[in-house]
Amino acid sequence: MEVDTCCGSFYQKCKPYIAMISLQFGYAGMNIITKVSLNRGMSHYVLVVYRHAFATAAIAPFALVLERKVRPRITFLMFMQMFVLGLLGPVIDQNLYYIGLKFTSPTYSCALSNMLPAMTFVMAVIFRMEKLDMRKLRCQAKVIGTIVTVAGAMLMTLYKGKVINFFWSQYMHHPRNYVPENTTSSGEKEWVKGSVLLIIATLAWASFFILQAVTLRRYSAQLSLTAIVCFLGTLQSTAVTFVMEQKPSAWSIGWDMNLFAAAYAGIISSGIAYYVQGIVMQERGPVFVTAFSPLMMIIVAIMGSFILAEKISLGGVIGAIVIVMGLYSVLWGKYKEYKEKDAEIVTMAIKCCTEENVRMETVMEDDEANDIEMQKGEASKESKLNSIIEAEK
Repeated sequence: MEVDTCCGSFYQKCKPYIAMISLQFGYAGMNIITKVSLNRGMSHYVLVVYRHAFATAAIAPFALVLERKVRPRITFLMFMQMFVLGLLGPVIDQNLYYIGLKFTSPTYSCALSNMLPAMTFVMAVIFRMEKLDMRKLRCQAKVIGTIVTVAGAMLMTLYKGKVINFFWSQYMHHPRNYVPENTTSSGEKEWVKGSVLLIIATLAWASFFILQAVTLRRYSAQLSLTAIVCFLGTLQSTAVTFVMEQKPSAWSIGWDMNLFAAAYAGIISSGIAYYVQGIVMQERGPVFVTAFSPLMMIIVAIMGSFILAEKISLGGVIGAIVIVMGLYSVLWGKYKEYKEKDAEIVTMAIKCCTEENVRMETVMEDDEANDIEMQKGEASKESKLNSIIEAEK
């Protein structure tokens, strides 16, 4: 029984870490698949619409059935928060990210997206969702880890070095319709444009996490919130697509990579990801959720070398090591903060119990004192009566 209890407790502690690492594999797969789909000519505006249509269809039935009794009433303020969430995530972030991905490469896009933890951490401190006390070691670890993570991402981006040939590289070939990184002058301009768009997309994504954490405080039904945000995102991105895409043929989709990319991105990277992130965020906060995003770049780099035959340079390997070191520092700081909160809760509970026991002992002592006084009073009355009786005799 003790072994089962210990294993269960260990699993409960590991669940947030397992969930977030699993999501990074899902996001990495999305980057590879959507890169191939975009290079085959699919409109990123249409991809966003189909992505969130799939996400809504996958999540809405579960939300309607499982949360029908616990779903809070939606106020106007909540609806506006959900509307902005749909605008930040599905419309702004994903459209700009897909354009940046099309202009650059999956590995480079993930590298720039590693600014997400730093942006989220700064915004969380501004909105007082994270307490920053530099006198404490855990806060120093979070700040230093965030800086190291961004430095590793920039190192991986700016420094290439010699190409490392892994044993599987000689067996890998470019898939059909895959276009490698641009090397011409016009390609360099598109590379810069893509970088700027990726930075703006990352800022919108960080804002999405902050607003999602705020919304979940009053609207705790995670499945329903995910379904509503995906549905609103579908409507908003449809309106944007009608404006930006004038050709009706852009909406056509068949049983090919485009359909698979939309379904995968919608169900895995939007539906399941929004829901899992919401659950973990309620327990650990937005900074913990975004701290794992640097892992995606390492996974994409490895998967890209397999699937897209992308070359991994020495700078990429060194940057990946630096990123892991920074990620470990941030997670260590968050772990210490979580343990401190648990200790405070236990201390408060013990203090309350102690105060309650003191009150009960005080009441019992008062009751005992009153009983003694009553007994003394009764004894004095009896003695007086006895003296009166003896005097009459």
